[in-house]
Amino acid sequence: MKIAVVGTGYVGLVTGTCFAETGNTVTCIDIDKQKVENLNNGVIPIYERGLDEFFHRNTKEGRLFFTTDLKQGIKDAKIIFLALPTPPGEDGSADLKYILKVASDLGPLLIEYTVIVDKSTVPVGTAEKVRAIIQERATVEFDVVSNPEFLREGVAIDDFMKPERVVVGTKSAKAKKLMELLYSPLVRQGNPVIFMDEKSAELTKYAANSFLATKISFMNEVANLCERVGADIDAVRLGIGSDSRIGKRFLFAGIGYGGSCFPKDVQALSKSSEDANYDFKILKSVMEVNELQKTALLPRIKKHFADLKGKKIAVWGLAFKPHTDDIREAPALYNIEELLEAGAIVNAHDPEAMPNVKRLLGERINFFENPYDAIVDADALFIATEWPEYRAPDFDRINKGLSSKLIFDGRNLFDLSAMKELGFTYYSIGRETIYG
Repeated sequence: MKIAVVGTGYVGLVTGTCFAETGNTVTCIDIDKQKVENLNNGVIPIYERGLDEFFHRNTKEGRLFFTTDLKQGIKDAKIIFLALPTPPGEDGSADLKYILKVASDLGPLLIEYTVIVDKSTVPVGTAEKVRAIIQERATVEFDVVSNPEFLREGVAIDDFMKPERVVVGTKSAKAKKLMELLYSPLVRQGNPVIFMDEKSAELTKYAANSFLATKISFMNEVANLCERVGADIDAVRLGIGSDSRIGKRFLFAGIGYGGSCFPKDVQALSKSSEDANYDFKILKSVMEVNELQKTALLPRIKKHFADLKGKKIAVWGLAFKPHTDDIREAPALYNIEELLEAGAIVNAHDPEAMPNVKRLLGERINFFENPYDAIVDADALFIATEWPEYRAPDFDRINKGLSSKLIFDGRNLFDLSAMKELGFTYYSIGRETIYG
């Protein structure tokens, strides 16, 4: 099938590349001339495991193309995906200007029946708005479908190629048939393609991410309580995670969630609720808890040192989660800003995200290609992202590198008994503090 994807950000590039991998001819369209030129030259603008292999194979085999020309890009496309940014406004609402602008441009360009798919995360009622704008200028039949993405950064290729479920919002039998055909190679093992109305599909994405954010924030609250009563959050997690009604995932305490989805989607659902005159109290609490949790270790760092001026803190992890270079709403950045304001010197390492942070912070902090170089003569190690290479480090090298055996762990990576045996002073989240 010939399809088009408007937008080559994270969702658009993964979507276009994966559909090409299943045999479709895909043209990705973006207004950024430099980005399109880079893509045509084989330069991928994001880091995502497995994407480079799919990308290069499908461009080489002539199934994946890139252009800045909307008319050329959608030529002969049966399905057009809109994978455009919906950044939060000051009030938390999703900004639809990019989607609505493209919808307006698409109207007069359609020459035969086409399915227009909202792939971006959008508020309830967006499909109706897109349909109305296209209808103003279109002269042919078309349908607008909501098909939210459920991609986890770091494992997005697996999520796309082996989806637990596909959600499609449409009341059109014609559109349903095309979407079933498109997704059939991805659900051969029987995972469902769930059809529903457009509004329900739009709300499903926000509800899913907001529920997961709620689980994380709930566990962080429990972790904070654990510290006050002398309980261990790891034991509590195992105790409740074995309950099939709760499940084991998204129960790890830490310094909060970040990224492009959870913060934005929780805000947007809260704002949509306000617009519908509904006070969604839980979401307000989730946002408040997460905002405080991002810097939950800072008071203990400041108390430990009394004065941070001139202290050298090594930070391991800059991305909001492992296996991505995405630093949007990354807790590491909030902690770094506070450390700098307190007069500390920051040495940083991250396997993938350092170029993005360099563009943001410049020379305000020091960057190191090797994590052990970052800790040389540092007064403490602060762990902000749970990259696999940080989980079982060489503690002898850490001991030799640090000026004192002091670790602040925002992701609870290390065993408490091991830290005690090794003689480290070790602060973590929701667990006993070990004093070396």
